[in-house]
Formats: sequence, C-alpha cells, structure tokens
Amino acid sequence: MVVGLTAAFAALPALAQQPPPEVTLTRIDCGTPVLNDVGARFSDTYAYTDLKVLFTYSCYLIKHGSDYMLWDTGHSMSAGAPAPKVSIVDQLAQINVKPEQIKYVGISHYHGDHTGQLPSFTGATVLIGKGDWDGITAAKPNASASVAPFAHWISGGGKLDALVGDKDVFNDGTVVVINTPGHTPGHHSLLVRLKSMGNVLLTGDLSHFHENYESNGVPTFNYHRGDTLASLDRFKKAAANLKATVIIQHDARDVNKLPTFPASAQ
Repeated sequence: MVVGLTAAFAALPALAQQPPPEVTLTRIDCGTPVLNDVGARFSDTYAYTDLKVLFTYSCYLIKHGSDYMLWDTGHSMSAGAPAPKVSIVDQLAQINVKPEQIKYVGISHYHGDHTGQLPSFTGATVLIGKGDWDGITAAKPNASASVAPFAHWISGGGKLDALVGDKDVFNDGTVVVINTPGHTPGHHSLLVRLKSMGNVLLTGDLSHFHENYESNGVPTFNYHRGDTLASLDRFKKAAANLKATVIIQHDARDVNKLPTFPASAQ
C-alpha cells in the first residue's frame, strides 16, 4: 500500500506540468442579417429617432481540449427572412464536428433568435439561467419565451443545468457563463479566455448595438430596467479589468473582431 501511494504521489508533479487545454473560439452564422430601425423599441428614453442598425445573428463554438461547447443556437431554419442560409449542423460538418460531440449548449436567454436550432443538439447539457428556465416551464410560460426548442429537455429527455449565478463550465476559469439578468429574468453573457487573443466577452442580448452599449440604453421590452443597468455596470467593469474584447452579438460591426469561419480565435 505504501509503495502504491509513493508511486501515486511521485506522479503528481508530472500531472501538474501538463499543459492547459487549448481553448479556441469560432463564430458561426446563425441567421441572415436584417437592417433594424431601433428607434421605437430599443430605447425607453426615446434616444433614437432615425437610427438603423444592421443586426446579425451569431453563435459561437468553443473548443476546450477535446470538448466542445456551443453558445446560443440562433434562428431556426424556418424563421422566414432572418433564417440562416446554412444550419449550424452543416457548418460544424465543415470543420468535422458532429452534433453528438457538443457537450454543452449555453443559451444566453430564451428568445427565439437564440434558441432556434437547439433541437439539433439533444445529447448536450443545456446551460440556461434559472429565471429563464422557470419562465419556459411555468404553467403559463412567459409570453416572450421560445418554448418549443426546449421540448426534449422539458420532457426530461436531456440534461439541463438551470443556473442561479455564474458557471465555470470547465472548472478552470477559461469559459465562464456570467449572470447578467435584465433583458430576460435569467439572461447570461459569456467570458472566454484565449491564450493568444486574450479575454473575450460575448454580450448575449445584454446590449444589442454599440450606441446602446455605450449609453447604457435599455430596450422597452426588457424584463427589468434596474437589473439591466446593474448587469451593464458589472459587464463593463469586468471588460475593463480583464482588458477584454467585447463582442456585441447582434451588431454586424463586431463580426470582424473574430476570424472568418472556419478559422478560430486562439
């Protein structure tokens, strides 16, 4: 027994010297861009009278060692004008990743343009804020919640983690789902720490475009104004402290902050 323990402890330095898992971040098109007149709905202080912003619909693949995580799943293929031209599954096939290889799907929030292709990943564990999950599974679901994509998980057929706060996905600080409620009850954003590019913060829908992010603008349809402002404050302070690249997921002006698919940021 003593010999066995000695051998085990002798192996610890070798294990400690193993390099950390490689982490990469790949942007995936998850919808067709739409020019959005943001004046009416995207400011509850009437900030915009004639502002049009090109909205993009982005999803993200995170590779952590041999594990894969998908962040948001965009519009469904039947969403009409903003529907994707190519599905996430077909884009993943271009980089030799199969749906069953996706270990986690992180959902920033329960709106349809972030949940549309979730049914393609029934083998994954879904990470979603508890406030949003409660809104999806209530006897009378929240009116803005997209319920149908979650049918597999609602029935108990798939694994799901309803997040109360932050979630260190791989328990090493490289991929952290950050609690940023306000847009919806359980809205979350994402931090990805990359070796070469550095820290990257993905907004979800904490803010939809640069002008609102810079001015702490709150859309009229947000769930809670105070929570939105508190989340923006936290997010911006984290971005400054981490010297992070902020990617506003809906703003087409941020698309080029990451390499063009199929290339990945590292």
